[in-house]
Amino acid sequence: MKIIGGMMSDNVVSIKDKARMCLQSLKSSSANIVSIFRIFLVFISIYLVFVCRDDGSHLLVTKQMVANYGIAYYVAFILTGLAFALDGLDGYLARKFNVSSKLGATLDIMSDRIAEYSYWILFAVMGWISIVFPLIAIVRGVVVDSIRSVAASYGYTAFGEKSMQEDEVYRFICCSKFVRIWYAVAKVGAFMLIILYNVPTMDYYVSKFWYVFAATFTEMAILLCVLRGLPVIFESKKFFKEVDKEINQEVEN
Repeated sequence: MKIIGGMMSDNVVSIKDKARMCLQSLKSSSANIVSIFRIFLVFISIYLVFVCRDDGSHLLVTKQMVANYGIAYYVAFILTGLAFALDGLDGYLARKFNVSSKLGATLDIMSDRIAEYSYWILFAVMGWISIVFPLIAIVRGVVVDSIRSVAASYGYTAFGEKSMQEDEVYRFICCSKFVRIWYAVAKVGAFMLIILYNVPTMDYYVSKFWYVFAATFTEMAILLCVLRGLPVIFESKKFFKEVDKEINQEVEN
């Protein structure tokens, strides 16, 4: 009986240890899970908008079809807001559980880029915005991320104490919480409002009302997108000089 009791006690301890390990693993991965989950929300939202469009392929569009399309657009509207609301949650979880990592930072930036590019491209394909908008956003993102990858090899980060921005004005434009929040609000506002004013069941005049706000937020988002990218480009010369020095030293050796 003692042996059986001892085995049961060991099993209970083992289960507790496994549960503790699972909980710790969940905590350490929570921020990354949120980042990946955001991407799925974005894709679902985009799917609903794209599939539930009236492209003229249906010979007969019934009232029920239009109503269903309207519901799908409202769901996409909500999912878009939720996807961007979760953008702050992953960083909060990483700080709360002290699990910040390069993988987490990479996933955070990756999910931001996927969400941003996907919506800009979707709206251009749907004919709701000019193709110029996604082109500007994508080119800016590629250029800035490329420069930041070079800066990262020298120990610099996009934000924080080791930010690659040395000039105070550039640091404010690119790294300050004030501008970053405004940029985030402009993007999510633009994406949500563009979907909203295109809801098939919405009244024409109500749709035009929301269009004004959508256009304003869209232009603001693109303006801030370019504005926040310029400091990275202006201060990138010093990093490429360091690269050139290293290459010359290797050649001489």
